[in-house]
Amino acid sequence: MSIIYMLLGISVVVALIFFVAFIVSVRKGQYDDTYTPSVRMLFDDELVKNPDASSLDEQQKTNHIN
Repeated sequence: MSIIYMLLGISVVVALIFFVAFIVSVRKGQYDDTYTPSVRMLFDDELVKNPDASSLDEQQKTNHIN
């Protein structure tokens, strides 16, 4: 039974070591994305329909009818 407590303690210590290493690497900027912003202008933009333009089209249609 004592081996279970020892293994549990060791696993908690190892988990804390990995957690601290992760926090340190995040604070040092290890996971900052420096590549994507430089090539973002090369990607095609998705066409987004302007909701204001559609309402203007409807208003113009109703004005022509009246």
